[in-house]
Amino acid sequence: MEVGTLVREIEERTPQGIAAAVSMLIRTGELPPGARLPTVRTLATALSVSPATISNAWHGLITAGLIAPRGRAGTFVREQPTPWLTPRSHRLAAREPSPEGTAQRLDLATGMPDPALLPDIKASLERALPRHASVSTYLQPPLIPELEAPLRGMWPYSPQALTVVDGAMDGMERALRAVVRFGDRVVVETPTFPVLLDLLEHLHLMAVPVVMDRHGMRPESLEAALDSRPAAVVLQPRAHNPTGASLHAGRAAELAALLERHRYGRDAVVIEDDHSGLITAAPKVSLGQHLPHRTLHIVGFSKSHGPDLRIAALGGPQGAIDRIVGHRVLGPGWTSRMTQAMLHHLIEDRTAVATVRRARYAYFTRQRELTAGLRAHGIAVEPADGLNVWVPVADERAAQITLAAHGIRVSLGSAFQVGQPDGPLASVPGPHRGDHIRVSVGLLPDGFPGLAVAIAQAAQER
Repeated sequence: MEVGTLVREIEERTPQGIAAAVSMLIRTGELPPGARLPTVRTLATALSVSPATISNAWHGLITAGLIAPRGRAGTFVREQPTPWLTPRSHRLAAREPSPEGTAQRLDLATGMPDPALLPDIKASLERALPRHASVSTYLQPPLIPELEAPLRGMWPYSPQALTVVDGAMDGMERALRAVVRFGDRVVVETPTFPVLLDLLEHLHLMAVPVVMDRHGMRPESLEAALDSRPAAVVLQPRAHNPTGASLHAGRAAELAALLERHRYGRDAVVIEDDHSGLITAAPKVSLGQHLPHRTLHIVGFSKSHGPDLRIAALGGPQGAIDRIVGHRVLGPGWTSRMTQAMLHHLIEDRTAVATVRRARYAYFTRQRELTAGLRAHGIAVEPADGLNVWVPVADERAAQITLAAHGIRVSLGSAFQVGQPDGPLASVPGPHRGDHIRVSVGLLPDGFPGLAVAIAQAAQER
């Protein structure tokens, strides 16, 4: 692609804007695999920006796995071996090659729940089949009546309306489509779940990062982000992925008050992804307790009842839920009523409830044992919840390679970051600063020997 053509596609001449434009061109095929990008100096001159601005944009695209430098030959669009994966999913799926003769013993990168801690769904399926094996009309309500009351019982506030969707990310996409328009800005936490960033790019939305601490979004950072006039604020209220942080009631009230007070925050819709749902030890919390008229809250069941169940609940204002349900009529129509009936049985059956309770305790115990071991070896990790531990390291790539040599796989922290490390957030303290690895405890065997020592040693590698 000629430099002039590329320049015309770049609307915002910031590192994020340039990276977003190039990412879009790669995704649409206008910049095909193997295409050579302009040099940093050439593009900087054409855009009338500093070379550092282009370098930061290129750094973000390299981090996302979209482009690769080849020394003096230049920088090229990467081949994607699994084209059905989104750009940042490639980075999560990529495996650091282990030294020859080293077998992978422990996968702590996937973020998957422990299969041994999932309820047995056989009885639920057998119970659902006789009643929901046939559908009499395409115009039945999308939510089976018997499921609504249990869902409302687990909600952190009383939503006007509820529906079910095919997993938490399906709920996120449908919520965004219902409340934002092409080109809108969306406030997100940094770090955050990489697939969310891919989704925002796919919907032609711009992510505005807000730093966080162990209690969630920092109010002063959110206040600065609201000056961008966002259409929505997306957050994870509990068991944040990747940091494991959870909002507390006081922080939720503070953020809600800020959204009500700020002149550009009054119209922003809040979308909350409580993806870990029933395996989360933290109390239920939501900005919907203060802003029910503009909060869409998602509760996921993949971590508690199995990823292949593919179901989540979505609640919020009647108008927004009606738009989401109406749009689904044009596509899948509804989430399988057999799946809904299975979920209803699973969240009320004593045996299944006890299994989920044991899972919640097991993940909590694994979290505490690992973080205590890391702190004992001088690694400053925060207490966390859910499946993930966010570990600060001297050099994330060196840490990943060192652990691969021990047969341990982890995720690079840069895959979860929003914005540039030397950008406007650099002076704000929080878990976004510096290199990290994400360690997921879902597949961690109880009492795995030497893990904290191995991670602590890897954290100091450069």
